[in-house]
Amino acid sequence: MEHGTEKIGPARDDLLKKQIQRELAGNRSVRAEEERDLQPAGGEPLVAPANPDTVFTGAPPRGMTAQDVGVRSELAQHLGRSVYPAGKSTIIATLRRNNAPDELVALAERLPQDERFGNIQSIAQSLGLGTEEHRG
Repeated sequence: MEHGTEKIGPARDDLLKKQIQRELAGNRSVRAEEERDLQPAGGEPLVAPANPDTVFTGAPPRGMTAQDVGVRSELAQHLGRSVYPAGKSTIIATLRRNNAPDELVALAERLPQDERFGNIQSIAQSLGLGTEEHRG
């Protein structure tokens, strides 16, 4: 068995680590060919919004308006996943505990008292919000 300088070991690892660190610190591409550099998904560069409060929106799913999507998303954010299955009183209490806006609490107060909800979809349907149309 031959033991040479090409053998992988701690000393070789340290040497390779130093070489790579110099290349990365050079603030340039480490690829030999520019077209092999990593590109953002979708082919378009990602742009951060100028205002942190800016909301990026796309087309809402079929059967929903942009407002439906926003309300449902906000409800889901304040309810979380662990609340289900839940009745009206649990949903309202969870929204209040999670500091949901008064508009969401008022919306939840319109839910039927005797119904249990298994997910955000069933809450949205009960409130008359649009829901996704599934392709058949």
